[in-house]
Amino acid sequence: MSNSQPPPAGAGPAGLSRGLVLLLATACGVIVANNYYAQPLLPALQHAFGTGPATAGLCVTLNQLGYAAGLLFIVPLGDLAGRRRLVTLLLSVDAVVLAGAALAPGIWPLIGLLAAAGTAGTAINVLVPTAATLAGDHQRGRVVGTVMTGLLLGILLARTVAGLIDSAVGWRPVYGIAAVAAAVLAVTLHAKLPDLPAAPGAGYLRLLGSVAALVRDEPFLRRRMAAGALGFGAFQLLWTALPFMLSDRPYSYGSSVIGLFGLLGAAGAAAAQPAGRLQDRGVAHGATGALLALLAGSWALLAAGRHPLPLVLGIVLLDIGVQGVHVLNQGRIYLFPPQLRARTTTAYMSAYFLGGSAGGAVAVTLYPLWGWGGVCAAGAVMALAGLALWTTDRRAGSAPAGPAPLPAPAADALAAEAGRGTP
Repeated sequence: MSNSQPPPAGAGPAGLSRGLVLLLATACGVIVANNYYAQPLLPALQHAFGTGPATAGLCVTLNQLGYAAGLLFIVPLGDLAGRRRLVTLLLSVDAVVLAGAALAPGIWPLIGLLAAAGTAGTAINVLVPTAATLAGDHQRGRVVGTVMTGLLLGILLARTVAGLIDSAVGWRPVYGIAAVAAAVLAVTLHAKLPDLPAAPGAGYLRLLGSVAALVRDEPFLRRRMAAGALGFGAFQLLWTALPFMLSDRPYSYGSSVIGLFGLLGAAGAAAAQPAGRLQDRGVAHGATGALLALLAGSWALLAAGRHPLPLVLGIVLLDIGVQGVHVLNQGRIYLFPPQLRARTTTAYMSAYFLGGSAGGAVAVTLYPLWGWGGVCAAGAVMALAGLALWTTDRRAGSAPAGPAPLPAPAADALAAEAGRGTP
């Protein structure tokens, strides 16, 4: 695949306008929120449908699996079809599915609809690499950091908004409002998003095969995938188990208070911009190690979670660690050539959300059996595995070679990092 294509419309030295960056950040926040509304609602859904925590927890687990399926089979189309058309289609489907979730007659239809909403929500992962492609080389880390800040604010506010709406008028309006928001976004992005050209001469099956080839040939990408999966697995482990713990003694909180705990994720959202700047400065490797150590340490505090102060501090530190590592990982995989970014995104984010769905499944399995202590032990194992992987990066000695030549700025950035070890 040649790297001689002209730059996409809207890209160039000037990069993205601030208005478009803010629109993309807002869109990512609104879309990703749909994947997190269910977390503070789990006790309410359990009560409404007369089911156990393991079945209610499938609203989270299968939503994440649906997202992973969309990443594998839909996001690669961003390199084959027009991205604006793909985003519009996905958001239109999302609006219909979310409206169905608001009217779901039982827990199993709701689980199926939320799985479909997860698949449609992969519009995010068409938008993020689009932002990276349209950004100028001088601003790419900053742009990705801004878009990720919007995404993280969506995660942060989703839990709080869902809990407050549920306590006021029930859980169904949460998904009704989300359906309207998805429809509005579909119209707005169709009007405002530049339509990047598709990659010439690629078929769908060949495109999917090239994702597997990238994973096979690029150890740099595989290691980012593993680190991302472990980090998001720990994140979903916490946020899936937490509502059950908070609704039990000694807290016995309702959904509105449980949702307010989502505001603690502001620390993670605030870490996105600084992490993007660290990427631009070429110190991603050291910053990743520090954030993984922070993530591991957070579980020691969370293990004392029956007391409010260590619980709050542990949540804050975990969110900073997970989101900071994620932003750094994304900035680094976007050093691959622009025409490969949808596929590197597919590989990385598929691993990321498969890790998240595994973390959610572990939470709803362990909590009824071994309680909060079992959840914290599993989280510590995930975090320490990520830190152990990071310590081997220098010995791995690989940076993304890519199946096509890297643009000069990307190659220079990678060479600078490789001089200090592996990025």
